[in-house]
Amino acid sequence: MKSYKQLQPHQNPKFASLLIRIGLAVVFVYAAIDAFIEPAAWISYVPMFSNHFIDAKLALDLLSVFQIFLAIWLISGKFLKLSAIIAAAMLGGIMLFNIPTLLITFRDIGLVFAAVALLFLDDAR
Repeated sequence: MKSYKQLQPHQNPKFASLLIRIGLAVVFVYAAIDAFIEPAAWISYVPMFSNHFIDAKLALDLLSVFQIFLAIWLISGKFLKLSAIIAAAMLGGIMLFNIPTLLITFRDIGLVFAAVALLFLDDAR
């Protein structure tokens, strides 16, 4: 059994990385599942310009599937730098394309920084 000291994130970067990866994964899985259950609550976050290329509901469904894939990828820890960059870009993109809803999406700022932190913890796995 590991001692309390071994589990302290500031003394164990592997544990810190795992906590961040789980936190990000939960956010992506929650958003994806809720988007399948209540698409009307999420469809407004799909950028308007994308309607010229793809149906908004289909775009939301594809994004939800990708979010579940990304969550699993983050948890696995494989190619962590790449998955962290994609997570940060996705969250940043959501904020960028939804600036009028910053009152809601401002929380994504912390998530972007959490994903970026994984870039510095990658060697900790």
